[in-house]
Amino acid sequence: MTKEIKFDPRTKLIIILCISTLGLLIKNIIELTIILLITIIIGTFFQIDLKRSIKKVKGLLYAIIALAIIQSIFSPEGEAILAIRDFTILSTSGLEKGLQFILRMMIIIFSATIITTSSSRELIQGFVQWGLPYDIAFMVAIGTRFLPILGEEIKDSLTAIQLRGIEINQIPISKRISMYSYIFTPILVATISKAEKLSIAIEMRGFRAYDNRTSYLTLKMSGVDYLIIIMSTIFTITYIIFYFYIGGN
Repeated sequence: MTKEIKFDPRTKLIIILCISTLGLLIKNIIELTIILLITIIIGTFFQIDLKRSIKKVKGLLYAIIALAIIQSIFSPEGEAILAIRDFTILSTSGLEKGLQFILRMMIIIFSATIITTSSSRELIQGFVQWGLPYDIAFMVAIGTRFLPILGEEIKDSLTAIQLRGIEINQIPISKRISMYSYIFTPILVATISKAEKLSIAIEMRGFRAYDNRTSYLTLKMSGVDYLIIIMSTIFTITYIIFYFYIGGN
């Protein structure tokens, strides 16, 4: 049996940084699509839960499409695709910007799931060994684990409404917005309550009792980690130089 390679969380963070940078800087739709495919391939290599990531994208799909349409409405440049008299609702330029936004969001979501393959403890230790204060590293790690819990609570609330026989998709938009406001208020209160309980639990365990903190866990990068970091950095810098300077000419 071959030994499974365990990658350092800092390697994953560098990859996420490179992918996100390319996704934010590049505007060409074809190139953004290629980067998205590369992101999915890299995520599969790191053994992310691809089905779960697709479900996350589906859950945000309506919000992403709505934001893309709004962005399209406020970008009247180009030829009008859909218009009411002199008011342009959808234009070629707006549609292109909307597609760019959708692809960027998908790149960020799929790339961010790569870090979920590492534990919170490894992620904190990786930040600390980079020189980041433990307090900030701990807050970042808690944030990455806390957001999925918030998403699950929202999903459970919507499921509870559907179990009571209410079809959300058939409700008028005005009433739907009002219903969402009633849902998010208790969720926000419950989230604040959990945060307070978490802070109390942390204080009870003597968090920040001493200025210096030791750890049994010490991360060590392998040759494969260094190779991946170097290749990712060189590829990203080369692509940016070619895209903005050589390709632009």
